[in-house]
Amino acid sequence: MNRSLSNYLEQMPLVAILRGIAPDESLDVVACLFEAGIRIVEVPLNSPDPLHSINLIAEKFGSQMLIGAGTVLDTEQVQKVSAAGGRLIVSPNTNEIVIKSTAALDMICIPGAATPSEVFVALEAGANGVKAFPAEMLSPQVIKSWRSVLPKSANIFPVGGITTYNMRAYWQAGANGFGIGGALFQSGKSVEAISASAQEFVLAITQLRLGRANRDYLTSDGG
Repeated sequence: MNRSLSNYLEQMPLVAILRGIAPDESLDVVACLFEAGIRIVEVPLNSPDPLHSINLIAEKFGSQMLIGAGTVLDTEQVQKVSAAGGRLIVSPNTNEIVIKSTAALDMICIPGAATPSEVFVALEAGANGVKAFPAEMLSPQVIKSWRSVLPKSANIFPVGGITTYNMRAYWQAGANGFGIGGALFQSGKSVEAISASAQEFVLAITQLRLGRANRDYLTSDGG
């Protein structure tokens, strides 16, 4: 099922980053994420046998979730992810060649960016959004400054050190969603614990979305 990034963000603007996941645990982990409400999953390519995991997850959940790879650094990797059934390419950097090759395969691309120049280069090359990375060095004020000059349609996803406690400031600054890594999944973490973490993040983002909706209503002409 070919859906745009916005379709998945409308359902839940969270990207689960499953760095270190192994194929034999991938389906159980993604099943609990899906049950919690998460609809976007990224398997970084420096995980054990990542293409196998992507293939398993895509076959099982590909009609309901956006599945793909992270830490994608070159066009050969883009092609391999596509062949495995992935439809999402996430990178830690801004590489125009990777972005354009991803777009050519009708896949969704979210490259990493740390400066306004990188953000504009990524968007002009065809990226569907940018990963503000690492968020530990990009404060909410930085995101607010980006938002003041970027197109309103540009998607910004802070990634790196994101927790349920610091999401609010980024969201209020104009973030469209978040990539969640170690606070959600770590190798060896039980499915039950992963499920509990996923539910906490989903609850947090649901509350933030409600707050934004109420604020938009109050500032509208009819408010």
